[in-house]
Amino acid sequence: MNYHRFFLPFLLLALTVSTQAQMFYKDTDRTGVPFAKDPVVVSLNGRYLMYYSVPPYSDKSKGTGWNIGIAESQDLENWKKIGEMIPETPYEEKGLCAPGALVRNDTIHLFYQTYGNGRLDAICHAFSTDGLHFERDATNPIFHPEPSDWTCGRAIDAEVTEFKGQYFLYFATRDPAFEKQMLGVATAPKGTDFRREDWTLRADSSILRPTLPWEGKCIEGASVIKHKGKLYMVYAGSYNNDPQQIGSAVSKDGIQWKRLSDEPLLRNGAPGTWNESESGHPCIFRDRKGKIHLFYQGNNTHGKNWILSSVALKWNRKGLKVASK
Repeated sequence: MNYHRFFLPFLLLALTVSTQAQMFYKDTDRTGVPFAKDPVVVSLNGRYLMYYSVPPYSDKSKGTGWNIGIAESQDLENWKKIGEMIPETPYEEKGLCAPGALVRNDTIHLFYQTYGNGRLDAICHAFSTDGLHFERDATNPIFHPEPSDWTCGRAIDAEVTEFKGQYFLYFATRDPAFEKQMLGVATAPKGTDFRREDWTLRADSSILRPTLPWEGKCIEGASVIKHKGKLYMVYAGSYNNDPQQIGSAVSKDGIQWKRLSDEPLLRNGAPGTWNESESGHPCIFRDRKGKIHLFYQGNNTHGKNWILSSVALKWNRKGLKVASK
């Protein structure tokens, strides 16, 4: 084996990370190399918590499915891992990942997907008052669309937010041929406890499907924020490492969406940089001071490893833009 060739991508990653002034988070617990995906960040009781996907262990005797990592921070830059959310129920047996989260009345509500079941993967719900120990919803899985002429029935990459007196659940699904990935939406009453019976599919077609060249055959990983009576969305366009890049859209009612631009809000990096292979799966987050952050995943090894990072966003007349350094 040419060891120089094998370790070169990771060496380049380490050198690039050490010379750039922005947040980088790496989890090496399961594979020995940095591997963390699908970030979501919330604020609870004076600290920030980040939930993210972690891969199966390299040592298969320890587990074979994707799970959810948990890290905490005081400043959104320095993160410390404090635990993991691992399977506790039969429907989680093959894996759980891609968390979305919101805080309501000092309780974190986590919306995550089952994984490894193909068309049968669906959205689940769990809740916690300490951010570390979660109680599962007795009605799990709480949502997936019924198979139809536009969707195979799968639901992944949940994002839930309160808007205009109800809760909106955004999810990614695939077409009946299981080739193209796109977004759908369901709603529940404001007083919901997020149980399965409360969710209603609100559109009998995709609310945002890939149509632009850079979006390839995939739109996924929606994350939303409220601003001046509208919802703004960031989303991942194209499949992982295609390269995946981050787009943006706006809605007045939470159902009809319009892109802010035909170009990505955040592109993948230039050759030789840490995110050469992609900038993907975003989370938009407003901190306690009102500043807007975009958390996302990236790598320069075409998926042999993944790390998490963030950039600052700011508002302009068109909506959102990456803040200048």
